Amino acid sequence: MTAANSDALTPSTPGVTASLSLIMEEVGATTDEVMTHRADDLDGLAETLAIARRIFVLGAGRSGIALQMTAMRLMHLGLTVHVVGDVTTPAIGPGDVLLTASGSGTTTSIVRGADAAVKAGASVTVITTAAESPLAALATAVVVVPAAGKLDRSGNVSTQYAGGLFEQTVMLLGDAVFHSLWLRSGRSADELWPRHSNLE
Repeated sequence: MTAANSDALTPSTPGVTASLSLIMEEVGATTDEVMTHRADDLDGLAETLAIARRIFVLGAGRSGIALQMTAMRLMHLGLTVHVVGDVTTPAIGPGDVLLTASGSGTTTSIVRGADAAVKAGASVTVITTAAESPLAALATAVVVVPAAGKLDRSGNVSTQYAGGLFEQTVMLLGDAVFHSLWLRSGRSADELWPRHSNLE
């Protein structure tokens, strides 16, 4: 250990397990809130995706990566899914759904994309912390997550760095939506498996 980081960990510094416990506590409390107060909204988002002609996924930063995980799972389910920004992503249109996530609901590129989707006749769904945001105003299905925004350093909602709690919740909600749609499909895991990449 170099002099520059010799005091990075001291006997009084909480260990990784303590941090993991904190994260699990925060995520548990947040998902409990969503299940208690936003269950209908979450079901509505799932239904919107289930009946979509095609699903387009748009996010930025870590929440965007979390949405890409959801896109992969929806593809495994047999839905037609595109990640916005990929060179093979076609134009969005009527019958399509744009799935977005933005803690603030004001991320310029995502709001711009949502506005373009609406003008093209597509529907917009959003996971956000801000029910009154410009992005939420464009959406037909909104799931509000009671997590801190990435610029909220008050520690009142989450003591994690930046938008960690929101991004973790986006990932879990995406997996929950997939799992629900999978159970509804009646397909077995063996039926989904051939859609996994065999080029790696």
